[in-house]
Amino acid sequence: MSYANSRIPQSAQAGVHDALRERVRKHLMQPFRKPYADYNRAALEHALAGWDGKAPLILDAGCGVGHSTIQIARAHPDHWVMGVDQSEDRLNRRKPYPEALLPRNMVFVRADLVDFWRLLDDAGLRLARHYILYPNPWPKIGHLGRRWHAHPVFPWIPRLGGVLECRSNWQVYVEEFALALGEVTGRPVGWAPFTAEVPLTPFERKYRDSGQALYRLELDLGLGCGTPPGA
Repeated sequence: MSYANSRIPQSAQAGVHDALRERVRKHLMQPFRKPYADYNRAALEHALAGWDGKAPLILDAGCGVGHSTIQIARAHPDHWVMGVDQSEDRLNRRKPYPEALLPRNMVFVRADLVDFWRLLDDAGLRLARHYILYPNPWPKIGHLGRRWHAHPVFPWIPRLGGVLECRSNWQVYVEEFALALGEVTGRPVGWAPFTAEVPLTPFERKYRDSGQALYRLELDLGLGCGTPPGA
């Protein structure tokens, strides 16, 4: 009885945060020199171990339990799909199919995306597609810096190129993501409500079945946009 009763993120913030544009511009100007953790270096090696070096790369960033990674891999059988999440518990949860039926063109990796995104760029790798599906919205006004588009790592996201897609059930998050992406790329970035006919994630299914509006941003970044801050 409690399944389809999910709530939209509650926030005193009704629109784009007043400090967002300045925050993004600051991150574009200042270098981000957080040292890489060794386990994240190992995670990238693991993510690429099964890759043939030729198949186009797809990143499912913050993949959670990995249902989206499985669907993406099935939809793109000629690509190598990396499902990355920081939680080993989520990654190890039971999948909707037995091991023998899982796609062979994918890998699940435990890593911190703050390092993983930058390590991909350091390795000179570019993505064909890049999914950021229902990230933690951090809806409190004071939590702006925890949202990906206001984090110092954000300039590296468009550098990785490909078709970038962000989805959320909080309109403000997608609006802000679009504004930040426009600041980095110098291009207008649109977004729109959409209907999830075939939900990619358990959250998306729950939000849809709860009658919530869903929002999506999609932008083709080509071979990548921007330079590292301070370069």
